[in-house]
This record gives sequence, C-alpha cells and structure tokens, in this order.
Amino acid sequence: MNDASAVIKVLLAEDVHMLRGALVALLNLEPDIRVVAEVASGDEVLPAALKYQPDVAIIDIDLPGKDGLTVSVEIHASLPDCRVLILTSLGRPGTVRRALDARVDGFMVKDTPSDKLANAVRQVKAGRRVIDSELALTAWDAEGCPLAPREVQILRLAADGHNVADIAAQLFLSAGTVRNYLTAAVTKLNARNRVDAIRIAKEAGWL
Repeated sequence: MNDASAVIKVLLAEDVHMLRGALVALLNLEPDIRVVAEVASGDEVLPAALKYQPDVAIIDIDLPGKDGLTVSVEIHASLPDCRVLILTSLGRPGTVRRALDARVDGFMVKDTPSDKLANAVRQVKAGRRVIDSELALTAWDAEGCPLAPREVQILRLAADGHNVADIAAQLFLSAGTVRNYLTAAVTKLNARNRVDAIRIAKEAGWL
C-alpha cells in the first residue's frame, strides 16, 4: 500500500512474550496495519501511546500493573482519537459488563483468528464498535454486580494484598470505614469471609 496515511498504527499490550510476538507478526502481515509499539505491562501503555500516537491500542485485559480496562479509560482521556480493542482469554460475564461500561471500542477473545482480529482493528479504526458475539451474549445473560463502586475498589485493593491500614491511607478513609465497606461486600456476596468474597468477585469478573 503506497498511501502511508492509510496504514493503521497499532500499539499492542500483552504480557505473554510468545503471544505478543505472534500477534505482532500476524498483524504486520496485513498491508494496511503496522504495529508501532509493543509493551508488556499496564503501566507502560499510556507513555507508549503518547509517544507513538497509535490509531488503535490492542490491550490484554489482565495486564500486570494497571489492568486493561483502567488503561483504556486513561487512553480515552488523554488520546480521544485512539481506539481501544480489549483482548481477553476468559469471557466472564462481569468482565464483559465492565468492558462495556468502560466504553471500549472492541472486545475480542485472544484465540480469535488473525484475519478476524485484523478486521476488528479496521472496524474500530473506522469508528465502529466490535464485540465478539459470544462475549456479547455472555454479558446479556449476566447478573449485575451487587457491590457499590467503593466496595469494589476496596475489595480489589484487598485482593492485591493491601491490609486495612494501607487501604485507609490510600483512600483517605478511616480504618473503621474500610472495615465497614469490606463487611458490606462480604454480606452482599453471601461470602464466608473477606477471602471468600474476593474469590466470588474475581470468578464473576467484578474485580
């Protein structure tokens, strides 16, 4: 393709080295797609996007550091012209709903055939929204998360290994308030304890 402006510039964020390499190679075989940057963690995505100004960012939802949905929100805020296509290996209902709520431009499973992924890149670049049909059905059938946003936030921090004092300091809350939120989350999820609540929320894709 001679018209360089027609080439879609892609940033790829995937922490599994072999999969990232395979995706880069497959996408670069397309005449109208060029991977201009590849990163392995969520913390690297926004700096790379600001540097390389991609048209589309393909982001693994389960990146180390910042997760893919957090990063997608950052990209939309800092680079509104950059489209975001999320990849996932698990189509858990809660995860799909979170992706839809984050208003990502595309949401596909990792084992999508390369030609279908390339077409999804073209579609989101053109301003369309592309959601894998099975993932969409999963979201349609899913129950909503019963937790309030603050309860999800605190449970997520607890899942990352932070204790009550750490969470309280990070969120400028009292330790008692943090404990109350955790207790509320345990109750709403009908969990046995905090660890069980984290397990339930993770399996549902709410964290």
